[in-house]
Amino acid sequence: MSISQNLATISKQIQQFTQQAQRPENSVKLLAVSKTKPISAIEQAISAGQRAFGENYVQEGVEKVQYFAHQSDLEWHFIGALQSNKTRLVAEHFDWVQTIDRLKIAQRLSEQRPVGKPALNVLLQINISDEESKSGIAPTEMLALAAEINQLPNLKLRGLMAIPKPESEPEQQRIALAQMQTLFEQLKCHFKDIDTLSMGMSDDMQTAIECGSTMVRIGTAIFGARNY
Repeated sequence: MSISQNLATISKQIQQFTQQAQRPENSVKLLAVSKTKPISAIEQAISAGQRAFGENYVQEGVEKVQYFAHQSDLEWHFIGALQSNKTRLVAEHFDWVQTIDRLKIAQRLSEQRPVGKPALNVLLQINISDEESKSGIAPTEMLALAAEINQLPNLKLRGLMAIPKPESEPEQQRIALAQMQTLFEQLKCHFKDIDTLSMGMSDDMQTAIECGSTMVRIGTAIFGARNY
């Protein structure tokens, strides 16, 4: 299957799952996770109509953003762990950061966002399954961190992101995903501009959409195995 065929299949699935969940058409966005994928693969995805891409590694992501700088309609999301010494590159090149879990990182991104660029869209990463191996804040920390980030002049708080513990059964998947939906609704009650709940990958996409996800992050099912 080609990248364009894969994108068509996934888009059709998203449409189907959205309809089954009785949610509005086009209420779920597809983020193509292009980490470790070559420029040629991204070019194929762009030719097929894909516009939003997610990168996990700063240097690799920046190189891709710069390569496609002539295409102003593309949207670049940083979805990896972010260290303090890499915030400037992300602030200068990306449109979104989905993995905010520390005020210090958020402050640096705000300070380092170039004059003239629109505010950097950010999501709080919630460690919803309480896994030691994963980044993210505890649900109880959400409102306090959101309030501090909401004061930063060059950031725009848009919502939440999570990577729940992998579960094979939909009912097990639903536990963490439904908790995220509750947190998202809670956040919306306190802050304006909250419209994005980034959760759901290939294995739990349907359940995530049923639980209110507005953005699913898909990599391998679009681009093939890691060494495409």
